[in-house]
Amino acid sequence: MPLWWILINFCMLYHIVKQDYWDKFKVDFLYFSDNFDQEGFIHFSKESQVTGVLERYYKNEDNLILLSIDESRLTSEIRFENSTNAELFPHLYGGLNIDAIIQVFKGTASELSFKFL
Repeated sequence: MPLWWILINFCMLYHIVKQDYWDKFKVDFLYFSDNFDQEGFIHFSKESQVTGVLERYYKNEDNLILLSIDESRLTSEIRFENSTNAELFPHLYGGLNIDAIIQVFKGTASELSFKFL
């Protein structure tokens, strides 16, 4: 596979979760967010949206996990749908297969936001 094809088709998505909840799933094959049963999907963000999500929903939170996910490895359907501020956010309709996770970052909301400045 040529490098140009990989660069064009490689898309990273991100998911934020509290450390204590993540610890329950990190050894399973599939992860489901704490509100999956109510909403029917897992909230993801594009790189450009991570800082805003951290500021809106996790501003004073400690012990957060930011999952970096390779979209091409997902086994459940991903849809980009209108959400906050009329932005298109990625939503995963099914479980997150753990082998799609490329990197795991730990920190406070401000520490994780700093990674995306």
